Amino acid sequence: MREVFIGSEMLKRGALTRSSLRWNYTAIFPDVYLPRAATQTLRRRTTGAWLWSGRNGVIAGRAAAAMHGALWIPDDAPVELLWRNGRPPPGVIVRNERIEADEIVEVSGLPVTTPERTALDLARHLQRNLAVSNLDALARATDVKALDALCLAERYPRARGLRRAEVALDLMDAGAESPQETRIRLILIDDGLPRPRTQIRVTDGFSEAFIDMGYDEPMVGIDYDGKHHATDRPRYVHDIGRNELLARERWIDIHVVAEHSRAFILYRVHQALRLRAGS
Repeated sequence: MREVFIGSEMLKRGALTRSSLRWNYTAIFPDVYLPRAATQTLRRRTTGAWLWSGRNGVIAGRAAAAMHGALWIPDDAPVELLWRNGRPPPGVIVRNERIEADEIVEVSGLPVTTPERTALDLARHLQRNLAVSNLDALARATDVKALDALCLAERYPRARGLRRAEVALDLMDAGAESPQETRIRLILIDDGLPRPRTQIRVTDGFSEAFIDMGYDEPMVGIDYDGKHHATDRPRYVHDIGRNELLARERWIDIHVVAEHSRAFILYRVHQALRLRAGS
């Protein structure tokens, strides 16, 4: 048995003995077990939370986003369920909220909120920056649009967090390819700069490159360089040619790494914009 299961069901069927259950499996939620050697991934924890609900809950929030293919959601993220229960175990958040039948889809055999409902819930319940990061990932995986989620919100005019949702959904951008790219974009916007365009294609007619985000008219781009840019040799070689192409096409391309502070990022961007304004 490699996956998640309800212990009492296995005992009733005679598939396991109590001693085997005790020694070979770990309870991840009340009466919900996983083999001791198995990793507690978000997908397994999501399945476990649904089983704990008696197969009644609807998977929502970040767990739903991950089920739809959104990346960068950690395995220890809480699993949200739309269900009625006042005492969920640690690691599970239960929300007693209305949901219509057309806002539920089946994913890998589990009931999950649609991308539109998932986006609305993320935007309503999470702090803005975390919400936008998860919304970016969801939009990238599903192509869900902010307007779709906002239209859905009209069904629930008294729901909590709708004003917060409008703010987060307005900032959603499927062009972000990592949480760090979302962070940089929000830094620029919060500083009062125009919203950067994401995934800018630059070509000389033969080769092409994509800039994470930037401004077309002054030709100032910003790229986030993760660790793989330095440790992956083929990527490093590719970046040399890419950077030369951008320079030939007269782009100022600012490279940002995780250690760069907000102040340093803004200083370099403003410096580049002033340089272009004066040229």
